[in-house]
Amino acid sequence: MYAASREASTRSREALRVALTGSETVAATTGSELFAVVAVLDDQRSLRVALADASVPGSARAELSERVFGGKVSIATLAVLTTAVAQNWSRTRDLVDTLVLLGQEALLESAAVGGRQDAVEDELFRLGRIVDDNPQLEQALSDHGKPAAARRELIERLLTGKVEPVTLALAEQAVTRLRTNNIGVALDALSDLAAARRDQIVAHAHSAVELTGSQKEKLSASLQRIYGKAVTVHVQVDPTLLSGVVVRVGDDVIDGSATGRLEKLRRALS
Repeated sequence: MYAASREASTRSREALRVALTGSETVAATTGSELFAVVAVLDDQRSLRVALADASVPGSARAELSERVFGGKVSIATLAVLTTAVAQNWSRTRDLVDTLVLLGQEALLESAAVGGRQDAVEDELFRLGRIVDDNPQLEQALSDHGKPAAARRELIERLLTGKVEPVTLALAEQAVTRLRTNNIGVALDALSDLAAARRDQIVAHAHSAVELTGSQKEKLSASLQRIYGKAVTVHVQVDPTLLSGVVVRVGDDVIDGSATGRLEKLRRALS
């Protein structure tokens, strides 16, 4: 984002913080309604352009959003929406993307208030691994040639009754409004967002064998010393590594696997 949109996003997130009153129901409703607003804006180009038109006073844009959505969403959602559209955005896309983020954060807040944030974070991570391990499923969920409704129906069939309601809502929105060619990436981003809300970073570890609870704790402690903040470790078993662990934290990769060491030796001898 350019500077104007970054400032607008910051003010919009502050409006969300104020609107959420510590109520699980208010947070869940706000998140769902913001996703519904995004769906309307995705379908109506003229409306989303008008709501982000910096040549029009912010108060006029806020008034327009109130005319369109007033009475159709809750007071909390409308307060967040009118604040967001009243800001000056560098690009229309930045406004809509921020509304998506606000919806995600509201739903994660509802999970946190309900004591289910850890479960949601873990489910999102595991769902991402299931998708990564199943190319046919990944293709079906990432296929832009299929109607968004078909992708949504597929994820509903897979997850309904098996995961937290917040996990299902986030996954549904991710596949419906997919902006990448890999749904696994979008699910990982949601898992990372959940961890970031607790001021933690996420480490994605690939291990040749299943790690014990003690080993996970030691790995997390080591990474915490390196990065200076709490680290959530998600582990995926990958027998092709032969032994050891490969850890990815953001763009950093720490390769302690036998495969990695053999590859370094191969390059040294070539």
